[in-house]
Amino acid sequence: MSSPPRFFRDSSPAGAPGRKRSQFTYRHFAQMASYSTTCPLRVIAHIDLDAFYAQCEMVRLGIPEDKPLAVQQWQGLIAINYSARSFGIGRHCTVTEAKKMCPDLIAQHVATWREGDEKWAYRPDAADHVGTDKVSLDPYRLESRKILAVIKDHLPSNLQKVEKASIDEVFIDLSAQVHKILLERFPEELANLPPYDDPAEQLPMPSVSALDWKADALVDLDDEHAEFTDPDWDDVAILIGSEIVRDIRAVIKEKLHYTCSGGVARNKLLSKLGSAYKKPNQQTIVRNRAIHKFLSGFKFTKIRNLGGKLGEEVSRAFNTEEVSELLAAPVEQLKLKLGDDTGTWVFNTVRGVDNSEVNSRTQIKSMLSAKSFRPSINTSEQATKWLRIFAADIFSRLVEEGVLENKRRPRTINLHFRHGTQTRSRQSPIPQGRLLEEETMFDLAKILLGQIIAHEGQVWPCSNISLSVAGFEDGITRNMGIGAFLLKGDEAQALKESARMTTEADVSRVRPAEKRRRTDGGIQRFFAKETSRTLSKGLGSDSAAMGLGSPAKGGVPDAPERPDEVYQDHAGTPIAVHVCSRCNISLDGPEALQSHEDWHFAKTLQDEERERVNLTLASREATAASSSRTAAAPPRRPGRPKKTERGQSKLNFG
Repeated sequence: MSSPPRFFRDSSPAGAPGRKRSQFTYRHFAQMASYSTTCPLRVIAHIDLDAFYAQCEMVRLGIPEDKPLAVQQWQGLIAINYSARSFGIGRHCTVTEAKKMCPDLIAQHVATWREGDEKWAYRPDAADHVGTDKVSLDPYRLESRKILAVIKDHLPSNLQKVEKASIDEVFIDLSAQVHKILLERFPEELANLPPYDDPAEQLPMPSVSALDWKADALVDLDDEHAEFTDPDWDDVAILIGSEIVRDIRAVIKEKLHYTCSGGVARNKLLSKLGSAYKKPNQQTIVRNRAIHKFLSGFKFTKIRNLGGKLGEEVSRAFNTEEVSELLAAPVEQLKLKLGDDTGTWVFNTVRGVDNSEVNSRTQIKSMLSAKSFRPSINTSEQATKWLRIFAADIFSRLVEEGVLENKRRPRTINLHFRHGTQTRSRQSPIPQGRLLEEETMFDLAKILLGQIIAHEGQVWPCSNISLSVAGFEDGITRNMGIGAFLLKGDEAQALKESARMTTEADVSRVRPAEKRRRTDGGIQRFFAKETSRTLSKGLGSDSAAMGLGSPAKGGVPDAPERPDEVYQDHAGTPIAVHVCSRCNISLDGPEALQSHEDWHFAKTLQDEERERVNLTLASREATAASSSRTAAAPPRRPGRPKKTERGQSKLNFG
């Protein structure tokens, strides 16, 4: 919508007679600099690449934007550009159906690995080799890293809080950067100390009466007249955020030739909805005063964390999917039908309340390479050929993570092997203290495969094999972290000896993971207090701590995984559940199993720490009580014998 021209008015000193005050305080403004998640002036951006896989192929092949293109995987489609979408082509279409709808459609098959390859490659006959090729998404991961690097280069080096949410979307907390820009643009209003040195004092209004939103898609307000009301600091802050996002999108287009959509709002929930509101290649601004109207037009099943089973449960409970109808439900009714915690969370979410933090940690925690076999394979020779491909696939990604420079490397390797409805798995540590090579991973994978074949009885035919690495560490040398420097005596000697044996042992003699015990100590002991504090504070129940999928009533769900991020080579068939050997709980996949086992370890540390703390507190209380009794006792009169306590007798010394 059109906006009136931007102009400034004279600024009045804080507290001047008749001067209108802002609804925001000096404390609110200061909170921006510390990225406070509850700050009402917070500015969060979400950048989402438009039809990312399709764009990657268009840029690689030099195809104009107006040409219809789809990314093919076997006979299905996993990405469709906007030109092809105008013909009604969607992900549900097969390649044959899509070409009937659009004869000029360019169907580009994804890159694949093939036996004997040292690197993935694009092949014109890939679709005809579903039994012998394995899909590679590495070209898209490489482009995703380039885009993330461009975003970070464009932001101030000391004011970066960026979260890579998936391969094609990024959250950015711009609050601190906007805070700095506000100080530069409005020094008279914001650079002074608050009156009476009271941070609860309200700010003066900004010296601007109209804002220029340029080409942004601006969400309308409930009251048309409110559009021309004097803007407050939240409007100005989001305007600056929109300028930053507009510049980022422009530089991505200029340097890498990708278009992306953006959303700018006060939190992650709203900014993500905003980036998808006007696509492609646009950005949507959701001002605080427009939140209610913006959300009222949505189905709540489209809101982050309200899809899937929880969304279905809410829909059944209230017989609607409309946010506007759910807004009419009082919080007590939501609690009654969904449980206290979930009901409160849903009540806040449909009103745009989201205090989740932008997590700047973008390093991966695990890597997986897998293949579903149709038809199944029947020999160890066939399985070994695939292990060679898996090892090469994972190692190529490890090189990008800095494994050759020993910047980051995994601690464990896991093999999962499906026969019928049963999944067998084995895990082994990766020898530390020496350069990790592709051949080492391949050898370890063969050992794990041999253990499964030797100890699991009937394992053929096999319908799926997956190889994964996990437990990444930074700059580990000889398998000794900082914990080794914190231990003394026999404990330190044992850890050193363990590291030496692991380094020098022949990989052919590595024992199965379930026969080996964890080593107490190391960096986990150093951080035991923090671990126990986190568990006791952040985990509501054991089931929540274990990450067992969707929450029961009373729990708030984790964010669902994006469809593009599901490993595409599984042909739509999920890997069978994996069972914890300690509590017999079934989990979905090796990453979930690893996380669950880490929870057990952390829980043990927590219990040990609590026991130590309780013993220490008991000892201190006993000492304090004894000192208190001594201090409170009245002084004895000189020459008067001390009264005999109960159970004692006087001794006569003649």
